[in-house]
Amino acid sequence: MALTGLDIQKLLPKTNCKECGSNTCLAFAMKLAAKKASLSECPYASEESKQVLGAASEPPVKGIEFGKSKEFKIGEETVLYRHERTFVHQTIIAININDTDDSGEIEKTLESIKDYCVERVGEKLFVEMIAVTQRSDENEKFVALAKRAWETVQRPLILHSSNLQSLIEAAKAVKGSQSVIASATKETADELAIVAKENGHTLALTGTIDEISETTSRLKAAGFNNLLLQFKTESLAEQFQINSIARTSALKDNNKSLGYPFLRFIESKDILDITIEAITEINKYGGICVLPAFDAAQLVTLFTLRLNIFTDPQKPIQVDPKIYPIGEPTANSPVFLTTNFSLTYFIVSSEIENSGISAWLLVPQCEGMSVLTAWAAGKFSGAVIGKAAKEFELEKLVTTREIVIPGYVAQISGELEENMPGWKVAVGPQEAADLESFVIARYK
Repeated sequence: MALTGLDIQKLLPKTNCKECGSNTCLAFAMKLAAKKASLSECPYASEESKQVLGAASEPPVKGIEFGKSKEFKIGEETVLYRHERTFVHQTIIAININDTDDSGEIEKTLESIKDYCVERVGEKLFVEMIAVTQRSDENEKFVALAKRAWETVQRPLILHSSNLQSLIEAAKAVKGSQSVIASATKETADELAIVAKENGHTLALTGTIDEISETTSRLKAAGFNNLLLQFKTESLAEQFQINSIARTSALKDNNKSLGYPFLRFIESKDILDITIEAITEINKYGGICVLPAFDAAQLVTLFTLRLNIFTDPQKPIQVDPKIYPIGEPTANSPVFLTTNFSLTYFIVSSEIENSGISAWLLVPQCEGMSVLTAWAAGKFSGAVIGKAAKEFELEKLVTTREIVIPGYVAQISGELEENMPGWKVAVGPQEAADLESFVIARYK
């Protein structure tokens, strides 16, 4: 049974020292009960309280780290639906390579993964892991491919084979990469857990939900707890159902045997089916989703969805309010205006840059809202913009006295000119996609 905040407070030192970041021990206890804090943050917790509260304060889904510097993390989720609070660690996207693939195609895929990177709203998005699957009968071939993938891309691997000896040799070959050994059955789990522990890897368990639950309990009791769950399912509907059942059991029933992130290999051949399965995995609790092939267009679609799903719905992504230089602007360069919602900012700045001119972009504090939303909320008015221009000393930065505002808020023109004496307001296009033609017509 989960401990309440009052239960936890009884086990704390009750000093109200504030060193944990909370004002009182009761406030800290409430955070522990809600899985928003760790007992390690209390410098005066007794050994007795650590023993009692250690397991109780653990997130219902264990956090697992990957990579040489442990730069990738999944798990530690505390809610079933993102609007309840937020999802924490985003689904890792991996690409699969088979040891039976053509050597030229393997090299091409590895280089594509290594070079692929897209930027969206200030975040760099790339393939985080590579799955190496053994489909041949040659252990050496599988191990050599694992070593080649690690040396080329330097990102954690998913070593995927039904051959016990192949997995052991490959795990040793990439020791230190903090990778995944997949897929251990209830018969091979104990031996592979030893191999995973000795070489610093995570172990993925495969089987039915009952088989996996039994095996995780056994391995945890034996002292190994870095685990992933890879459910055997026959359809997308079944996968959706099993993921939901396991996550609900871990979060609502505090079922520790299912409180681990999930691993999913997508085996489909059709690009649409692959995309649908990947979208479902991202939406419904996927920890690592392995795609069968590299497709740049598909990846950017999945990354965009993932970014949206794992953004805190109560905290819109936003950039700092200030004046941004686009290109290499001078005192005579034109001045544009937009809000500090990240997506809006990056779209507008990109379109200005694509037009071939250098300019200044004034971004007032709009609490991460889009143009129309900010205007409707009173966060993008003439008074707010005028105050920001004065605070950022826009007049000292430029000699021009014209500012281009978004077409959707043309109605603030008069109010803005009142709050920026000596300035002329030019109404730009409503859509950012039309900025390039607007710039060419007006400034070139």
